[in-house]
Amino acid sequence: MVSPLAVAVFLLQGSLFQLPQAAAFKIVPADGSLTHQQITETAFLRKMVEMCRDVATARGKDFTLPINSKLTVNAVQRACSNSYSNLLKLATFNLAVVQTSLSNAAVDRKQFSTAHHFDNEDFKNGRDLITQGIAAVKVNMKKGKYLSARTHLGAVCHTLQDFYSHSNWVELGNTAPFSTLIKPELPLNNLAGPTTKTCKSCVGENCTDNILPEILQQKILTSGYFRLLSSSKPAGKCSHGGFFDRTSLREPTGGISKDDISSDHGFLHKRAAEMAIKATMELLENIRLDTDDQTFLRLMGLSQTSVLAFVFDVTGSLSNYTETFKRVCFSIIDSRRGTSEEPSQYILVPFNDQGSGPIIRTENADTFKEYINSLSASVHGNFSDMCLSGLLLTLTQVPSSSDIFVFTDASAKDSKLKSAVEVMIESTKSTVNFLLASSFSLRSEKNTSSTSLVSLSDMQLYRDLAHVSGGQTIEITNTTVSKVTAVIKDVFTSDLVTVLQIKRSSSKPENFTFVLDSALSNVKAYVTGDSLDFTLYSPTGVSQSGSVADGPLGSILTVGNLRRINLNSAKQTGVWTITVNSTISYTIKVIGQSSLDVLFCFVEIFKGSHEDSWGQRFTRPFIGRNATFFVSVIGGDSVTVTDVLLVEASGSDVVRGTIKSVGATDFLVNIDRIPDWAFVVQLKGQLNDSSAASQFQRQSPVYHKGSRITVTAQSTNIIQPGVPFSLNFTVATNTTGGKYTIRARTDQGFSMSFPSSLTLGTGGSAQGSITLTAPYDTESGTDVTLTIEAEAPGSIDLNYVTLQLTVSTADAIFSGWLMLSMCLSFICFLFPILYVSK
Repeated sequence: MVSPLAVAVFLLQGSLFQLPQAAAFKIVPADGSLTHQQITETAFLRKMVEMCRDVATARGKDFTLPINSKLTVNAVQRACSNSYSNLLKLATFNLAVVQTSLSNAAVDRKQFSTAHHFDNEDFKNGRDLITQGIAAVKVNMKKGKYLSARTHLGAVCHTLQDFYSHSNWVELGNTAPFSTLIKPELPLNNLAGPTTKTCKSCVGENCTDNILPEILQQKILTSGYFRLLSSSKPAGKCSHGGFFDRTSLREPTGGISKDDISSDHGFLHKRAAEMAIKATMELLENIRLDTDDQTFLRLMGLSQTSVLAFVFDVTGSLSNYTETFKRVCFSIIDSRRGTSEEPSQYILVPFNDQGSGPIIRTENADTFKEYINSLSASVHGNFSDMCLSGLLLTLTQVPSSSDIFVFTDASAKDSKLKSAVEVMIESTKSTVNFLLASSFSLRSEKNTSSTSLVSLSDMQLYRDLAHVSGGQTIEITNTTVSKVTAVIKDVFTSDLVTVLQIKRSSSKPENFTFVLDSALSNVKAYVTGDSLDFTLYSPTGVSQSGSVADGPLGSILTVGNLRRINLNSAKQTGVWTITVNSTISYTIKVIGQSSLDVLFCFVEIFKGSHEDSWGQRFTRPFIGRNATFFVSVIGGDSVTVTDVLLVEASGSDVVRGTIKSVGATDFLVNIDRIPDWAFVVQLKGQLNDSSAASQFQRQSPVYHKGSRITVTAQSTNIIQPGVPFSLNFTVATNTTGGKYTIRARTDQGFSMSFPSSLTLGTGGSAQGSITLTAPYDTESGTDVTLTIEAEAPGSIDLNYVTLQLTVSTADAIFSGWLMLSMCLSFICFLFPILYVSK
């Protein structure tokens, strides 16, 4: 028998710093087994059909979609939209499923936590994880933090689903879920005692009859034991089973897991998976009944959850434009009322040359307009203000994919925050649009030596930030409000997708191609830049110059240095070309309406014995090293992905990814090396659901960067109200040493202390500590997003890590247990092949 020490040495030598694979139900589809993602998505779809059927019946509408194994996201969205007057959204529903599934998969990092997987008869702690996770879901829903709610929901679903794979609930003949797991007020009865014998040895590889008859007759609940480095287990207990479970080699041998069809109890895998689906639906119904239908729809992604935020300059220099900006704000608000794009919340952040804030929030559009109307210019009149401070404050408060509008006529005296703003844009995937008063441009053109005047570089700062986010920089005058409003309304088009977005600063003529597919409509192209010439060519060779306002290909609207081409609705499918000749920098962006879009995020791969699992990364990938990201194509019943590329944001370089299918429309894409330039992710493929296959192209609107800095942190993720909470973090680099600037912030504004800098040697590392305190009255279940940044000397590089912390009033015993489990998870990080599939 191999000794534990020998195993440890082997693991350390062969797999150091690899991460774990899935336990319980698989993550990657294989051999007809159902995966965690399939179980979760099926439960989501069936629950939505139930809910929409109830609503349709109450409203006297027909609803004929049956609940079966053939449900698809598209079919459910279409049927439910009829019940809800076309308010339900396909893209965000897909996003909700993906977000929940990613956090579900990430639970496999906690391989040594018996509670997270209901191993070793750890039923009480497992139930505590579920019920406290449900409470956190509901608290975050109440606060409008739906991404955090889905993160908790995915983790809860994993543990709940594992119960049916790892326990003998199915073997006991139960036909309904174990509802006690989601109800903390109910007792956990009939559990196997510490000395209760539960199994006998399997006969060879046949484990169909290894649970003791008295256990089955008395309906005693047990689960399998699992250990990697030791075969020790209580006498007579069942094992989990599988190659890496050493307890399964000791009497009684074999196991009872139903993780997949090939498991020791794989003959019951389908029954266990179906029971897990029913249990997940029961969990969703519990959440629905404790909230309301509209809030539940937002959790599920079928109703708008984004925030509309205005960052408003109130310096005296803007007084001539204050009323103009207010008119634009009101137009934006009114254009979204009663539509599927109506925000769930509005945020207003005023700023001047002294500072920014306070944050004003409301869910009522009329109240929001009253707040805006009450704004007045301050007595300060400098031509520079704290614009980026206001924008950064806003970005820490908005959920993912929010729309932010910045109104100003002045340069940013806090331009040093540019990198920090880019980080928050990248992590929230929010779109930032700058509306600049024309006086800004006039002062830029004068560009004298006076410090009060705005330079061209100040204008470029705003243009760069807008472009990084996929937004626009629009100049406005008192006479161009209607044109500006028309361009802004493009942002609020439902099912908006990005086809192409590039930036150039070269003076040479250049050609750009992009593909328009049959699923696209309402296509618009934007060309932004001063003194440039461009020509657009259709797939059939028809051309139109940028100087022609109304031509054969479309109409052109000019607002300042931005030109919007609204393509004619005539046949547009095929490869288009735009040629540009400019002596200064410019940008091009092509958007359209389509149900076909692409979701993606960088992930960590957890290596294991026969499959991989993954969890979302909340940091920039390391330049020069390989990386993996998860891609989900939504809205297409049948697509073929041919290329996934990292495209240089301001150049023509490309890094091609290797594509691995992990589902009908889900893919893992491996990148051999992360480039040292900013990039966008571009996906190309074929639509197969029309009469003839056609090419399509989609692109991420937000730019991304790699880094040569790593920022890592380990924590228990649980903080208690009024109790100082400390965590250590490490900054490392393989390049320049020196003094690295440290910044940290939370979305809750909790008081914090941390070092302002850390000194690193060349290719070295340093450790720091952050202490934060949640106020005594913070509600249990509140999520806190903590972002830690490290910036290299001279601002030549920056990386960050984002952590999700949860405020909990759990008793000290549970907190201590949870801390122990997280410590064990940290050990797993050091000896990662310990993360094996059970």
